[in-house]
Amino acid sequence: MTLATPTTTTTLLPAGTWNIDPSHSSVEFSVRHLMISKVKGSFKTFSGAVTVPEDPFQASIHVTIDPNSIDTGDATRDQHLRSADFFEVEKYPVAEYRSSGVRPEGDGYVVDGQLTLHGVTRPVALILELNGVGGDPWGNIRAGFAATTEINRRDFGIDITMPLETGGVVVGDKIKLSIDVELVLAAS
Repeated sequence: MTLATPTTTTTLLPAGTWNIDPSHSSVEFSVRHLMISKVKGSFKTFSGAVTVPEDPFQASIHVTIDPNSIDTGDATRDQHLRSADFFEVEKYPVAEYRSSGVRPEGDGYVVDGQLTLHGVTRPVALILELNGVGGDPWGNIRAGFAATTEINRRDFGIDITMPLETGGVVVGDKIKLSIDVELVLAAS
């Protein structure tokens, strides 16, 4: 199946169900810290699938993320991020993204959808880049995508404020998300 944009035609995904291969995928984030640097981290546990009909612009994406799997490389900070100050993982054990549409934009695509995080659902658009589609040595068809977006943590009820004496805050509001996925076409 191909997708046509006003200036190009790009081979995208054959119809079917495509499952995320978590061992070859990542969900990462960065957030400003102390107004002078950025802290980066990732979520280690996530799953999802993309269902592609004959018209790939009608594809649906459903991804779940376990906020308890957060990893910033600092166990104390990770524990604080799991607490009621941030993700409140005991009360909200799952973050979820469901697409509502795919559309061409420039040389790539935009996935429109709803992100549910910390019990709040908000619209979030992902800037999507197709990295390629091909076979693997075991007879599977695989596809790679990169997606990015920026969200405001306060929009999802994560509104801890720790002001600095010099102005600003300890943790910024804007969170940049970077998602790289390798999908495997399920056997029909």
